Amino acid sequence: MRSAYLMLADAALLLLGITAATYLRWGLSITRPNSFAALYVAGIAIAVQILAGGVALYRYVWRIGSFEEFRTLSGTVVITAAAAVAADLLWFRDDVPFSAAVGGMALAFIGMISLRAGARLFQARRVEARTDTQRTIVFGAGEVGRQLVEALSSGRVQPYWPVAILDDDPGKRSLRLRNFEVEGGRDLIASVARRHSATLMIIATPSAEAPELRELSDLASAAGLEVKTIPGLARLLDGPVGVQDVQPITEEELLGRRRVDLEIESIAGYLEGKCVLVTGAGGSIGSELCRQIHRFKPSSLVMLDRDESGLHKVQLSLVGSAMLDGRDTVVCDIRDVEALAAVFAEHRPDVVFHAAALKHLPLLETWPLEAFKTNVLGTLNVLEAASATGVKTLVNISTDKAADPVSILGYSKRIAERLTSGFAEHAGQASFMSVRFGNVIGSRGSVLETFRGQIAAGRPITVTHPEITRYFMMIEEAAQLVIQAGAIGSSGEVLILDMGEPVRIDEVARAMLRRAGMPEEVIYTGLRPGEKLHEDLLGDHERDVPSSHPLITTAAVPPLEPGAVLVELPNTDKDLRRHLMGLASVYEEQDVVGNATKEVVE
Repeated sequence: MRSAYLMLADAALLLLGITAATYLRWGLSITRPNSFAALYVAGIAIAVQILAGGVALYRYVWRIGSFEEFRTLSGTVVITAAAAVAADLLWFRDDVPFSAAVGGMALAFIGMISLRAGARLFQARRVEARTDTQRTIVFGAGEVGRQLVEALSSGRVQPYWPVAILDDDPGKRSLRLRNFEVEGGRDLIASVARRHSATLMIIATPSAEAPELRELSDLASAAGLEVKTIPGLARLLDGPVGVQDVQPITEEELLGRRRVDLEIESIAGYLEGKCVLVTGAGGSIGSELCRQIHRFKPSSLVMLDRDESGLHKVQLSLVGSAMLDGRDTVVCDIRDVEALAAVFAEHRPDVVFHAAALKHLPLLETWPLEAFKTNVLGTLNVLEAASATGVKTLVNISTDKAADPVSILGYSKRIAERLTSGFAEHAGQASFMSVRFGNVIGSRGSVLETFRGQIAAGRPITVTHPEITRYFMMIEEAAQLVIQAGAIGSSGEVLILDMGEPVRIDEVARAMLRRAGMPEEVIYTGLRPGEKLHEDLLGDHERDVPSSHPLITTAAVPPLEPGAVLVELPNTDKDLRRHLMGLASVYEEQDVVGNATKEVVE
């Protein structure tokens, strides 16, 4: 509808411009032949303008008064002017002078520009005059910030109205976006908020890392501003930034955010059209793996877990229903060697992702035998079933606690890595490997989930130690990199995912309390048995080697034969701990006892 109105307005301006220019050219006196000729020239110009404008100018809804609209308008008017001047020279030269035809087109063009510029100014003032819009500081004067200011300054009803722009780059201090000049950097957030009576700050720097987001969020909150942000670069690829992209800043973004570039061709090459089996498919990592794998169109996706509710949930997320009546959803415990072998024999998978494990560190310190049964013997069962049925690729999901382990969880997962490496030595053309990474945001039992529950209950947040740090990774990123690792890894390796910089848990707790408007009340409970102050992704005796993916490195794993774990176990938890420590050791066999003793003493 707007395009039709503009087309009629442009036609009126052409008629007015050409007749007025002819009238002026004849000294404010025009005869009937002159007037008819002017109308004929104007009519030809209008017809050409409508035809030429139908290609782009009136076909699309342009942002009113934008550079893109002016550029398209200019091209259309050039075509129209050429047609009008040609018609005048060929048929109406005696009644409409050449100068009148050119001048009339110039007047019409000026009128068209003025019409659009006026409409844009009117819309901007209309939005500014609204009383129910939030007065907003936009932090970031780059391309994303420019798009955001343009979108928020449009004539459409908007919930936010920009009143100031800030950017830390000194080179942008003289930059103007629309009617706004960049006033300074983050040190001026409080003063700019007071001067403009702002109530909101939108962080328009989607490439900002977590430490910068935390600092900006804290400065804005201290100035009494609500804080929102826009999505990472991957989501912005869908189109220009708009008000729909503005969203509250999340704890996940405060911990870390990044875009993962997947090598789609290499992944599709080993998953598409293949039978893929995921153990622990109902868990946090396993279910996300299933969702990611489903994108690559495997011939079948076998989801195995002992938790039927978890299987129900993941199948519902994949296909929109959860009938649970197919053979591809398997209720099976990896401890049950016969049942597991039957599943592998039935489906004969090409690719296996082994995510089933017990993972809660304090619980396993109390029940070490359970950790051994699931994380060690269960992994051994999966490896033997995979080897017996000709699996081509097996990826064992490990943890950063397997690097220089000091806990039952770490020992058991390190043994699983070594067993995987041992099977790799006899796997022939198959690839058996492990992938190691740290804490996953969004997984069940994660620290963020715990903190949210404590805040919701109005309780203080509990942190084990004021200096404790952990690596964090988004669950989607972890699953994507695990799949990528299966495409590029060599048999017997452990592939280590880049987790970025470690994060102080105390900072996260306090940031969440501030965002919730609660006092920064944190209780320190002390490190628990087997818990490190700082986790490592690489052991002291390991050397990482770059891989073909920038976010993945590799390290060698000393192999362990199955016979080493298939022995009579000690009777006490203390002796079992020592036994697991010896199996997990990366030292030479004759040095195991000495180093194990040293670690226990420490």
